Amino acid sequence: MDPQRPHADVPGMTLPTPRTPDPATAPGLRWGLLGAGWIASQMAFSLRGTTQEVVAVGSRDAERAQAFVAEHAPGARAHGDYASLVADADVDVVYVASPHSEHLEHALLAIAAGKHVLVEKPMAPTADEARRIVTAAREAGVFCMEAMWTRFLPHIDVLRQVLQIELLGEVSTVLADHGIRLWPDGPQRLADPSLAGGAMLDLGIYPLSFASLTLGGLERATGLGDLTDLGVDRRFAFVAQGRSGAVASLSTDMSAGTPTTASVNGTWARLELESMFYMPTTMRLVGADGVVLDTMTGDPIEQHRGLRHEAIEVALRVTAGETESPIMPLEETVAILTVMDELLGSLRR
Repeated sequence: MDPQRPHADVPGMTLPTPRTPDPATAPGLRWGLLGAGWIASQMAFSLRGTTQEVVAVGSRDAERAQAFVAEHAPGARAHGDYASLVADADVDVVYVASPHSEHLEHALLAIAAGKHVLVEKPMAPTADEARRIVTAAREAGVFCMEAMWTRFLPHIDVLRQVLQIELLGEVSTVLADHGIRLWPDGPQRLADPSLAGGAMLDLGIYPLSFASLTLGGLERATGLGDLTDLGVDRRFAFVAQGRSGAVASLSTDMSAGTPTTASVNGTWARLELESMFYMPTTMRLVGADGVVLDTMTGDPIEQHRGLRHEAIEVALRVTAGETESPIMPLEETVAILTVMDELLGSLRR
């Protein structure tokens, strides 16, 4: 690639049009929500007005399931245990929305019942547990995907196209961070080692997955961080390298808010993603001279309604008879968790 000029196939230094499917016209599936917490409520909200239908909700507490249905999914059935949820004959796909420390148990439960599964990110606390989920799904012949919802948002589809047509030139560096003050006064699960607490699994998964996408996979990573008094990671700064030699500088912190921005930096231009880069946000194409060439404006109202895009991907693939998504491949999910295992292992040694 000539570093001095744009690729001959690039029609102009403008952003492509997103190819995101219309949620109102996608094939409809009947969803069962395993878990009645906050993220399940966001999924139920995001599916309103689409062709997808929440037909059942499961919780270990029957009253909690009933309260969730009344507030977030009127008309759905409330199940007071997970076994009856996955056995519900009207459920096509189970969204595993329990804490990630329980994803293995709950995903295997749904798969054994013959259900397709969308497993909230991270798919599991370790690569080994993720492999077990993937193996079970493949043996059962059901669809399985990690719910890394960022991958399916319109601006990330545009980013993917930008990389495919080499609009930035040769990608050299990637920057991304994610920090929210959630400790010590936030959810108890984040402080609890037995619940796979810590910043990396809850927050750091976003910049790590972003780096994997933009670098075409990760070859290795190393970093420095700090543990809380209970032994979970409080903050972590790390670098990762892709197959081409390009590098990513990443960080996560659950004790302080950070800009939570990202950029993909090439020899001809760069993409800048504004705060909360993993949500619907504004993205700019900036030339090597610093001039803004094009902008894709995010919708501030969209926020977690963007979860519907990953659900639409599931519906499209299941309807087509496919068992995984090329946008969030199962092998990449396992590979990202393998890198995370190595990073967390180095911190705890």
